[in-house]
Amino acid sequence: MNPFCEIAVEEAVRLKEKKLMKEVIAVSCGPQQCQETIRTALAMGADRGIHVEVSGKDYENLGPLQVSKIMAALAKKEEASLVIVGKQAIDGDCNQTGQMTAALLDWPQGTFASQVSVEGDGLKVEREIDGGLESIRIKMPAVVTADLRLNEPRYATLPNIMKAKKKKIASVKPADLGVELTSRLEILAVEDPPQRQSGVKVESVQDLVTKLRDSGTL
Repeated sequence: MNPFCEIAVEEAVRLKEKKLMKEVIAVSCGPQQCQETIRTALAMGADRGIHVEVSGKDYENLGPLQVSKIMAALAKKEEASLVIVGKQAIDGDCNQTGQMTAALLDWPQGTFASQVSVEGDGLKVEREIDGGLESIRIKMPAVVTADLRLNEPRYATLPNIMKAKKKKIASVKPADLGVELTSRLEILAVEDPPQRQSGVKVESVQDLVTKLRDSGTL
């Protein structure tokens, strides 16, 4: 499981343990192997899982927008009051799914969350920004994206791993949710960055200026 998503699962389980939420549903989109990730979430304390079956070419083209459409459709179907996702994947690093999900649902969002607390019918979210920390209040239903400092995920114990095997994982297809996965992006090429050249030592500032001018840098 992506570490950010692991933190998101932990936060959801903690909210349920505080009796602030009734049920935790873990969702993963992809081929059959995704059920292993869902089982991990169930062992951490999620109540049930939903596996959205995506394979072949659709899986290769699965991007943040397609995942967001799936998450938004499931949130409506399950009548969710809170969607918590990792702030970004660790492969594509897009940091878009949470924001797009909130936009599709027209829900408020708390991104880069380092602390979440329920206050009445809303949330107080402390989020990390470039200049430090920002605290915001948002009404539920809402979307929250988890940052690294939100919590420290628990280890799944052996008894909980055994219990997770008995928990329900429902399998659905995107079409069942009315979601079209056609990508509007086309990758034209993937290239390695140019190889870095070795540096040289110069004796004076004048030599440095000459080198830079000769190389066209200056």
